[in-house]
Order: sequence, then structure tokens, then C-alpha cells
Amino acid sequence: MPTPTNNMVVNCIAYRGDGTRIGEITLDAISDVLQEPGTFVWVGLHEPDAALLLKLQEEFDLHDLAIEDAHKAHQRTKLEAYGDSLFLVVQTAQLLDGNLAFGETQIFFGARYLVTVRHGASLSYAPARRSCEQAHELMRNGPSYGLYGVLDFIVDNLLPIIRDFREELHRLEADIFAETFKRSTVRRLYDMQRDLMTLRLAVAPLQDITSQLVRLHPQLIPDELRVYFRDVYDHVFRVNESISAMREMLGAAINVNLSLVTFGQNEVMKRLAGYAALLAAPTLITSWYGMNFTHMPELDKPWAYPVAIVVVVGVVGGIYTWLKRVKWL
Repeated sequence: MPTPTNNMVVNCIAYRGDGTRIGEITLDAISDVLQEPGTFVWVGLHEPDAALLLKLQEEFDLHDLAIEDAHKAHQRTKLEAYGDSLFLVVQTAQLLDGNLAFGETQIFFGARYLVTVRHGASLSYAPARRSCEQAHELMRNGPSYGLYGVLDFIVDNLLPIIRDFREELHRLEADIFAETFKRSTVRRLYDMQRDLMTLRLAVAPLQDITSQLVRLHPQLIPDELRVYFRDVYDHVFRVNESISAMREMLGAAINVNLSLVTFGQNEVMKRLAGYAALLAAPTLITSWYGMNFTHMPELDKPWAYPVAIVVVVGVVGGIYTWLKRVKWL
């Protein structure tokens, strides 16, 4: 059994050339296992320290630059070839308490080893390992099938995130079209759009990586497995398309929400302008009679006051009827 160093070594398992599992081994036993023809080792690490990475470098003869990248983390998604081995960096994502958290996985891949190094928000690759071990015929292809299993696991775990975002957007539609403006709704829509932008920047380079694995590196990827990496490529393409569609939907939702707010404000301003017109008419008429001139029409007539009232009411009523007709009130 491997002895974890502060739980940094998740597992270290050796396999025979026919893909059957030998069992868990210690890190010190890796070099002994690799002396047997056809065997290979699959190591899983979680946020290892420099000493542990140096130990792996010694066992697998890993390149210095790849070890440096694995220790620093926060690398861009990429694939780099170092001689007869590959170093991959893949961004991962998880929904934690309703918030999207991002992590990173570095993968050292050679003809007789596969090392996964997880940082941040990332699910364990134990389910991917178990799935690969059940496919004995394909596991005979060595670590390359394990690499397919890990990449497929990472990409497939992105689809539920897109689905959850779509469901949340449907729930927010009631608030988007509500009569009252909610700042929290716009803020959540913006946060979702920002998260999807970050997710797209993490996922988009995977198309190039999986395309390379489909076409290149014949010394590491057997022809039998290229169709499986092509399947991962298709999944990545679908995820990218879903992210782009969701971003457009979120952008449209934000614009619709702001347009409805602007429309509501315009309606309020129209009503205020209409009521101001109703008040302006009697104010104008009565102001004439407050100028205190000696000679003014009908001031000396007993029916002047009732006529003025009737005129004011008639003018106000006419304005009110017209405003109702044009739907300003």
C-alpha cells in the first residue's frame, strides 16, 4: 500500500502488459515494477509538494520544465512534448454551493506511466480508473487508454454544469419579466456570463489538444485508440457549442431585462408628463384671473365664476380623454 504524504498521493497502481491490475505499490517500488517487461504505472496526486514531484521525476525521468509547471500550477491549457513523453495541462470546473470553481490537472504521460496531478476544484479520477480497468481489452493499450479515460471524465463533467446554468436561467426568467426591477437578477446574470467566459477560455484549447492526440504522437497513441480520442474531441466541441449558446442566451437575457426596465421607466415618465399636463391647464387659466387688473373680461358678471369653473373642467376633461386615447394614462 502506498504511504500518503499528507494525503498528496491518492493512489499508485501497477498494471501488467495485458491490462490487468497488479495492485497498489509505493512510490519507491515504481522503478522495480517498471523493470518487468510490459508493465506500466498509474499515479494520482493531489496538490503535491516539491519533494514529492522530485521523487516522481526521479522514478519516471520527467523533464525539469514539466515538473516546474506542475509545482507552480495556474498554467494555461496546453500540450507539450518532451522527447517520448507528453505533458498536458487541463482546466477543470466544479459547482460548489451554486458557485463555479475552477481547478487544474497536469498529466504526465509516457509509454509506461500516467501521472495525474490535481489542483483546486477537481473531482477524483477514481471513477475513470475503475471504468478503464473494467475494459480489459482496451486497457492492454497501456497508459494511453488511461489518458483517454481521464480526459473523457473531465469533459463529461462539464456537461452537467452547462445544464445547471440553463436550468437556473429558466428559473430567472420569471424575475427578468417581472414588473419590478431586481438588481440581484442582473448581478446573477452577469456572474453567470463571466463564469461561462472563463469556462470557455478553459475548454476551447481542449479542441486543439484532443485533435493532436487524434492525429499525432504515434509512439504513444495506438491507432486502435484514436477513435476514442476523436470521441472526446466531439464532446469538447459540443461543450464549446453549449457554452457559446448559453453566453448568447445570457447576453440576450441581460439586454431584455435592461430594456424592460427602460420601458418601465418611460411608462412612468409618460404618466408623470400626462398628470403634469392636467395640472398645467387649470393653473394657466386661473393664473390669468390672479393678475388683479381692473379691466378683465366678465369680472363684473355674476355668472363669470361658474363659467370659469366649467371651462377649466372642460379643458382638463378634454386633455384627460386625449391622454387616455394615446395611452399615456
